[in-house]
Amino acid sequence: MSTRELDAFAAWVEDLMRQRGYDIDSPRGGGKSRIADEAGVHRAAVTRLLQRQSMPDLETMRRMAPFLGVSVRDMLIRSGRVSPEELPLAPLPLPADGQRPAIEDFARWLGVPEERRAVFVKVVSQFLEPAEGEGPAAAGPSGPEQPAEGRRTARE
Repeated sequence: MSTRELDAFAAWVEDLMRQRGYDIDSPRGGGKSRIADEAGVHRAAVTRLLQRQSMPDLETMRRMAPFLGVSVRDMLIRSGRVSPEELPLAPLPLPADGQRPAIEDFARWLGVPEERRAVFVKVVSQFLEPAEGEGPAAAGPSGPEQPAEGRRTARE
């Protein structure tokens, strides 16, 4: 691993930490300790990474990834440990019932965090034609929430 790879990875992790609200810039911000505690990793591992001294091990990456809002795959690829070809994405399964995928399926496949999926579905729904049997109010931004069995599917 080169110094340039370590620096690029550390800069990426720093940006993710800031985006997630970890204060790593002020001396007493506590961001390094907070992510270490939340992820269950050693604070020294976080500090060594942010000081560009060493790359975290696989277990540290695995534990930190959810708190940074990324997959372990992304962490491994960004760290230079594996290439995208060495760790391909699994094919996306279609719904078992043979129906078209729902917007929720696309949100999951795109990696939209679970806490943001409802907003994603609401926004995307505004751009789709109403499903058969739905009135125009259901397609608009103020339309009623739809139960899972009546969820809208993406149109071709």
